[in-house]
Amino acid sequence: MPTLFKFLTFLAVIAGLVYGGMIALVTFVKPEPREMVEIVPPSKLQK
Repeated sequence: MPTLFKFLTFLAVIAGLVYGGMIALVTFVKPEPREMVEIVPPSKLQK
């Protein structure tokens, strides 16, 4: 049984690190809005 508890504790620590990393990304990384331009060739517009 102690091995199962160690394994579950290990999984909980890994899950906490992943969750903490996601929270850190959401908190500290702010996206910059910018204009996006895509050129459509005229052959795509006419069929």
